[in-house]
Amino acid sequence: MLTQTDAPARAVRPPRGRGVELALLAIAVLLSVYGYCNVGLARHGTVPPGAAGYGAGLGALALLAHCAVRLRAPYADPLLLPIGVLLNGLGLVLIYRLDLETPHDLAAPTQLVWSTVGVTLFTVIVLLLRDHRVLQRYAYVCVVAALALLLLPILFPAVNGARIWIRIAGFSIQPGEFAKVLLAVFFAAYLAANRNALAYTGRHIWRFRRFQLPTGRVLGPILAIWLLSVGVLVLERDLGTSLLFFGLFVVLLYVATGRTGWIAVGLLLAAVGAVAVGWLEPHVHGRVQDWLHPFASIEAGQGPNQIAQSLFAFAAGGLLGTGLGLGHAILIGFATKSDFILATAGEELGLAGLTAIFLLYGLLVDRGYRAALALRDPFGRLLAVGLASIVALQVFVIAGGVTGLIPLTGMAMPFLAQGGSSVVTNWAIVALLIRLSDAARGRYGEEAVPS
Repeated sequence: MLTQTDAPARAVRPPRGRGVELALLAIAVLLSVYGYCNVGLARHGTVPPGAAGYGAGLGALALLAHCAVRLRAPYADPLLLPIGVLLNGLGLVLIYRLDLETPHDLAAPTQLVWSTVGVTLFTVIVLLLRDHRVLQRYAYVCVVAALALLLLPILFPAVNGARIWIRIAGFSIQPGEFAKVLLAVFFAAYLAANRNALAYTGRHIWRFRRFQLPTGRVLGPILAIWLLSVGVLVLERDLGTSLLFFGLFVVLLYVATGRTGWIAVGLLLAAVGAVAVGWLEPHVHGRVQDWLHPFASIEAGQGPNQIAQSLFAFAAGGLLGTGLGLGHAILIGFATKSDFILATAGEELGLAGLTAIFLLYGLLVDRGYRAALALRDPFGRLLAVGLASIVALQVFVIAGGVTGLIPLTGMAMPFLAQGGSSVVTNWAIVALLIRLSDAARGRYGEEAVPS
């Protein structure tokens, strides 16, 4: 006879949180509109005439995305979408602020169009992708498509020393942005299927004291990915993409196998490749020299370079910043709206505002990792870790380059920087994290738990 303690456990579902999501979206839109108005008041003493239209447009996009999540992913994490909207809105504000300094080169309207495309893609993914495990079937299709996208810019002229763009009739895209999501799907599928073989190193292990290396057969996949990342670095002169791809694979390899030795192998191979290419490839070597000696151009009487100007902008911002619209980050030059937009945020929002931005990114990554911990299928876990790690690695690489911590890479800050390919890809990442978190908190997490 069953007692009360022997009674079957009841299935407990987490709260949906769609009301919380809607309230946070309203706050995100209002903060973005406030920033937009603040720029106009600081520059011209009046509210910009397009403030109402900007707020209505951003609010409509947020509402569209919210409706898709409410319909198809009711158990998704309620923080993911508001974070994406707030970062995207803040990016539009910063780009609009910089447009005021360059009336001949307006980027904010184009960025708003790309943001609309990104939210539309987000909606399509959430509505049509009912089960993330379907992507595992197309792992090799994804890797072939990713390689094709990576190799395509080689056929086009270099832009600012790097071959990462495709420009046709005034229209440009960066294929590597889309390739990173496809590679995350492939890495997750491959490692989910082969994690046991990669974790097992057999009897014949090269040993040096307590340090161990796997056999050559097991080490083969990571060497292949290393050669791919170095090939990208050599052919396209793109240090950021190379670091991102290799770092993503090493992180997923460690998560799949639990062997810390892979981290050591990854760092060793990355260092060897970076040092070799840094000395042999003139464009990369120049960036390393600028990193080592950021004030060399000033000492030579040629004026500050981009890194020096960026450091000056951060210093001028201080703790609370100069205020939106009152900085001088435009002096950095042509990359102000893309590579160095973080310097504008640091100068005009100060250390406090910059910390808030980093916390938003950290929270986005954290929610991705939380979804990974809750998922039960290996592919879903690795995919969630991979997508969250893309954001984490990209923020680290960009912030490190702009602040002088590491050599400059030329990548775009997620959601903030000018770049259509970047903003569309980041919305796709958020959509996949929404789908994965819904699976983690809802449909695949319905097994009974003790009440």
